[in-house]
Amino acid sequence: MPQATSSQSTVSESEIEQAIQLGIARYFEGCRTRIPAFIDRHFHYPGAIETNRKALGWDMLRAPFNLLWAPVYALACLVKILVRHRAGPTWLYRLADHVPAGFTTQVQQHISDLILTDLLNDGRTGLLLEDYLVDALETVYSRHASEPVDRQRFTTLIEPLLADALSQYRITRTASADITNSISCTVLGAFAFQKFTPGGIGLGVVLASMLAKFMAARDFILGETIGGWYYSWFPPEPSLTTTAGVMVAIMAALAAIAALSGVISDPVQAATGLHRRRLNKLLDHLERDVSLSTQNSFRPKDQYVARILDMFDMIRSGLI
Repeated sequence: MPQATSSQSTVSESEIEQAIQLGIARYFEGCRTRIPAFIDRHFHYPGAIETNRKALGWDMLRAPFNLLWAPVYALACLVKILVRHRAGPTWLYRLADHVPAGFTTQVQQHISDLILTDLLNDGRTGLLLEDYLVDALETVYSRHASEPVDRQRFTTLIEPLLADALSQYRITRTASADITNSISCTVLGAFAFQKFTPGGIGLGVVLASMLAKFMAARDFILGETIGGWYYSWFPPEPSLTTTAGVMVAIMAALAAIAALSGVISDPVQAATGLHRRRLNKLLDHLERDVSLSTQNSFRPKDQYVARILDMFDMIRSGLI
């Protein structure tokens, strides 16, 4: 943590550091006490409907692009982790670091604003953490003839950390939508087709096979009824064009639905404690980063879980 001010020699370094750590601890303790009310207000019904209503509009186009782009961004993040920990080439790290996370949807921005305003700043304007730090330091300085606390130094440190952490939190929205799609496809395949379809690709393969069977039976020389019986024993292989077309249609439909999937997934994640754990983790990382003056270390694992499910879907479907 940078020095709060050019204090006189009567104020020791240890007093300043102790006051800063006390202000940080008090601030984040207050943030954690606001988490349950924040979740109830914005992620349980009826708040979840209001939160995700922002998806109506351009998000219906942004969400499909984000879902398709998510594997590229997850790969870039993985490259950065490997390069950083294994001292790889710096050019590769810089290249991966410039890969964007995708379009920021209105729902993502809305939730980021809610976290910043309601959770981190308790509905106040300006940085509440800065107020805690200044109050703690002014308590120490009041015992000495020192100059006022320099707020600008805290703002310079805190604002980039908050911006990066909230950017990472927005990525979890895309990952959650992708995971919701995978689960929905699995349930739909199990109940509607008695098949294991762990994602859009698997569901597309099943529907392509059904479409190929229907078209073959319809054109069967002895009639559709006998054709249906015949192809139930000897199912035809769908053409590559049919399979690709059905997959594209399924993925497009799922991606469009993903824009509104939070109406279902947010209350479920709130009930199971996922939102609470994710927000607590966000605060834990922010507290550590502010205390140690490090770069943002909040890197949620949701996107990697989503990519593992995608990979399993491709393996199960025989594409890799």
